[in-house]
Amino acid sequence: VSASHLQLATFALGTVGWILCTISMGIVEWRVWHVDNTTIISSGIAWVGIWKVCFISYLHVSPGYREQFCHKFSGYDSFIPHEIYAAQSLLLIAMFMGLLGLAATIFALRNVYMGITHKTLITPFFLVGGFFYIFAGLCVLIPVSWNFYSVTHNQSIAFPPSYYMPSSPVAQEAGAAIPVGIVAVILLLLSGTFSLSYRFPVTTNTITK
Repeated sequence: VSASHLQLATFALGTVGWILCTISMGIVEWRVWHVDNTTIISSGIAWVGIWKVCFISYLHVSPGYREQFCHKFSGYDSFIPHEIYAAQSLLLIAMFMGLLGLAATIFALRNVYMGITHKTLITPFFLVGGFFYIFAGLCVLIPVSWNFYSVTHNQSIAFPPSYYMPSSPVAQEAGAAIPVGIVAVILLLLSGTFSLSYRFPVTTNTITK
């Protein structure tokens, strides 16, 4: 137990990182667009996520939605840029890999705190959990970095007319999902590093006369 305090911290950091990864995947504010035509987009601001695009409108542009209009992306939409497609796939993989990392860490900690001192039941699971954490962190890092690059270069998206969105914004900025994803990356990579650093304690037997 005394040799696994760092791995207990690993579990805590990995849990928070996995939660933040899941939160970033659900947040619609990945890219915040500022538009000059406020006829339909009343606030002049639209939010582009990886699953849908939303904006505030005081016109009846969609049945049942008089203020916030959201249009979900379809897997068959050819206009969606590659960084959004990549974010959809990689974040799902990251969520699954992070969950596997948590499961491996829980199993190893269970053996530690129950006094099961078999090296083959502890060390491999800490190592496997570390690899899962690192892989999950990299899967979050790629879409976060790619979408941030698109934001800084003010890249456009050719939305169809049914989306009521312009193809190019006047300006755009990173939404809340980007910093949440960055924190998730840091925590997952730290968790993986700490988990991989585990060394099974070597016990020595002393003979007293």
